[in-house]
Amino acid sequence: MRFEEWAEQVPEAFKSDPLWNVTAYRLATYLSYLAGHDVSRLTKDARTQKMASQLYRAVGSIGANIAEGYSRRSLRDQARLYEYALGSAREARHWYYQAYILLGDDVLTHRFHVLTHIIRLLLKMIPTQRANHIAEEPALYFADIADIADTPTPP
Repeated sequence: MRFEEWAEQVPEAFKSDPLWNVTAYRLATYLSYLAGHDVSRLTKDARTQKMASQLYRAVGSIGANIAEGYSRRSLRDQARLYEYALGSAREARHWYYQAYILLGDDVLTHRFHVLTHIIRLLLKMIPTQRANHIAEEPALYFADIADIADTPTPP
């Protein structure tokens, strides 16, 4: 399911929270929806059953940490929780790569695309909450919300 189609189906009661305006949170919630389907596929194969729970936990943690960080008054607490979300996004990317054996190129490319966009957004959000920048080597992250919206979701 494409991002726009999914977003239209999200209940208004959920979207009425100001947190919904945070793009990284919306994408993380969308990814959680997709991961639910991916994990269902992974749990059917003995080779990827344990990996499935790790993937689902990591993906779920992205949105949960953004939500918790958004709810904190302290900018330092917000930044710390956004950093946890960043770590979870990178962990999810790792588990998706490991799941290639069953998910294939199309799914992997789409999920990496969504994760890259989330990572890019978090890398901008974290320094905003801190006086300094994250100690990280410069990396090129090419992703645009329009790209995700236009990328067909594989079956």
